[in-house]
Amino acid sequence: MTHEILVLGGTGKTGRRIVQRLRTAGVPVRVGSRSAPLPFDWSDRATWAPALRDVRTVYVSYYPDLAVPGAPADIQAFTELAVASGVTRLVLLSGRGEDEAEACERIVRGAGVEWTVLRSSWFNQNFSEDYLLEAVLGGEVALPVGAVPEPFVDAEDIADVAVAALTGDGHAGQVYELTGPRLLTFAAAIAEIAAATGRDITFVQVPPQDFAAALPPEVAELLMYLFTTVLDGRNAYLTGDVRRVLGREPRDFAEYAKEAAAGW
Repeated sequence: MTHEILVLGGTGKTGRRIVQRLRTAGVPVRVGSRSAPLPFDWSDRATWAPALRDVRTVYVSYYPDLAVPGAPADIQAFTELAVASGVTRLVLLSGRGEDEAEACERIVRGAGVEWTVLRSSWFNQNFSEDYLLEAVLGGEVALPVGAVPEPFVDAEDIADVAVAALTGDGHAGQVYELTGPRLLTFAAAIAEIAAATGRDITFVQVPPQDFAAALPPEVAELLMYLFTTVLDGRNAYLTGDVRRVLGREPRDFAEYAKEAAAGW
């Protein structure tokens, strides 16, 4: 029997790219999402067991983020159920420089099965497929971030590394820190987007309290944590893990901006 690979967050930024790659390669894949034929919902544990049936390998992407309260309890419960259901390989998407995410990593690493952790930097695609898109389209990106450099990483590279870990050998017990090829401040990233689009798009640093006041309550705490705690310089260095896994350099932000320009 050929077992499907379960890709949680299978319609998200990394998950849908992983699903596409697996299908192109002819690898049986099961999409784990609330809209899937066999639904998976992190907030509804009754959906977990059916989604895990006859699965041996899982890409674990937690929604909304491993840093939110309750994530470790969910990861603990899901991991225990997955192993009890016959899963033998877990690939966890984690956040780089997030203490809370590392607590979830420890749970997966202690599960007694093959594991790989993908610690990812800030996604390029946050500017084009997520909450920063509206600001980019509006011509002004206002964030509580100073001149702190970030090694923005492309979701395409994360997907390629994930597929290697899900389907290949030699990745068990590895923690990969995934970064792009250079450091950019948010102001510099916005400048590259402006150059790629030929539009006037500006970056404005705003006080944290003003930024928080403008956020929807359901995401305010998480975004404030990501922008004011994680972006404190702790991640301002590059790694060679994308190259180590894929044998090529990671995708540059300028290349991403050029390809995404039509959508902006």
